[in-house]
Amino acid sequence: MLRCPRLPALAALLLAAAAAHAGVLPEDRADIMYHRYSGGGITVDGPSVLVRKGFGESFSATANYYVDNITSASIDVVVSGASEYRERREQKSLSLDYLRGKSTYSLSYVNSAENDYKASTWSLGVSQDMFGDLTTVSFGYSQGLDKVGSAVDPGFAEQVKRRDYRLGVTQVLTRNMLLSLNFETVAEQGYLQNPYRFMRYVNPLGGYIRKSEKFPGTRTGNAVSARLKYYLPWRAALESQYRFYTDTWGIYAHTAGVEYTHPLRGGRWVLSGSYRFYTQNSAVFFSDLFPYVDAQNFMARDKETSALHSHTLGLGASYQFPVAWASWLKKGTANLHFTRMMVDYSKFRDLTNYPQSAPNPGTEPLYSLDASIIQFFVSFWF
Repeated sequence: MLRCPRLPALAALLLAAAAAHAGVLPEDRADIMYHRYSGGGITVDGPSVLVRKGFGESFSATANYYVDNITSASIDVVVSGASEYRERREQKSLSLDYLRGKSTYSLSYVNSAENDYKASTWSLGVSQDMFGDLTTVSFGYSQGLDKVGSAVDPGFAEQVKRRDYRLGVTQVLTRNMLLSLNFETVAEQGYLQNPYRFMRYVNPLGGYIRKSEKFPGTRTGNAVSARLKYYLPWRAALESQYRFYTDTWGIYAHTAGVEYTHPLRGGRWVLSGSYRFYTQNSAVFFSDLFPYVDAQNFMARDKETSALHSHTLGLGASYQFPVAWASWLKKGTANLHFTRMMVDYSKFRDLTNYPQSAPNPGTEPLYSLDASIIQFFVSFWF
């Protein structure tokens, strides 16, 4: 069985989007969500429930339960000759915020489990308002431990240790303009490859032979990002962002995006649209086809380490409605977001129809995939 690529949990995105700035605790709120990803032979869907509740004026707690139901017949599965597989991933998280003056202290823990992969991460964060509340400085630290198993080898057991350091500054530039700058370093150590994926090398007889990949045991990545948000006179908002990433595997990546949010007259409907472009080069040890066995110390054909670029288009709508049937609820919103992602790989080739698609190894068509992501959730404030 081959693993599907890891997808960011919608619940985690919502937590990040609604995270409190220093000096302000999150509002009491509950979200009930459904998400679905479909593309590249992989379907991932499931529910999520998130609840935030304040205790007095200084404490707030957030709990989240998130499920991925995965059905995969990805290119890796098809090429390996394996049949479609199904598995379930569950994620649970808890976070606490403590407000003291103009400082907010945060503590969180996330645990996820599936049949061959278990992960746990805890995080600490501090943010501070200063200079008349026009500047917010934040820093954080996370530490994670992943346990990697194999569905085809019960005796296989490896670990991955991660450390994440974050620093951010948010500055009010004008009455209508906000700038955020962030820097992040992630250090990983352990089994950093996928136990189900293979590289390939040339067979002297004219074909190719598969062999398990071999990745380095360490990786350090650095990312710097900037986000500029401008509030337009008609209550709409325009946001642009850029992120640069580099790591010790020789990967350089650029992400640029823009998003527009527009409230309709009456205030109940809010519409949004977004576009994102992403590009990266290949890791120094990546090759779609190696010249011979053990051609170098590290050898990978994982498509996520290949050069690629992607375009992502998003549309969203949110509707605010009164909750007359429950006096203890302040308001509710229904939210629907649709995202279309198109990925083109520059060096990773499609072997699903080999040798019909190409008589010689290394001449197969390049791989590409289109994916659709649907996110629907209902939120209640109380």
